Amino acid sequence: MASSRPPRESSVTPGRSRPEADYEHIDDDVCRSFQRSVEIVGKKWTAAVLMAAMRGDRRFVDYRARITGISNQMLSQRLRELEGHQLIERIVVPTTPVQITYRPTEQGASLMRVLHPLIEWSANNEAMDT
Repeated sequence: MASSRPPRESSVTPGRSRPEADYEHIDDDVCRSFQRSVEIVGKKWTAAVLMAAMRGDRRFVDYRARITGISNQMLSQRLRELEGHQLIERIVVPTTPVQITYRPTEQGASLMRVLHPLIEWSANNEAMDT
């Protein structure tokens, strides 16, 4: 469903492209889907958990050691949420005692590949945090 808003007047110099022009074709359903994705990834600690998964952490204690400052409760919550969004897979290893490991799904790895330019952008614009 395309937006029915009238076009805005441009203050861009003639001959120069408008930065928003590349996004005008995106319909409202895609915008809502994008918003949901950003809200998932933008939750506190989610990016750190995904990054730890991509770096090879598998057990809960590995995640706790990698992610400074996250509580056990918050880590459990984020792992459950990411599993619910099919970004991380929870694997129960039937040993004694039972072992539970986590790993990124293909969908989670795909998301991290898309986010990689943002990681680089963040590293190059670190001064924004101060």
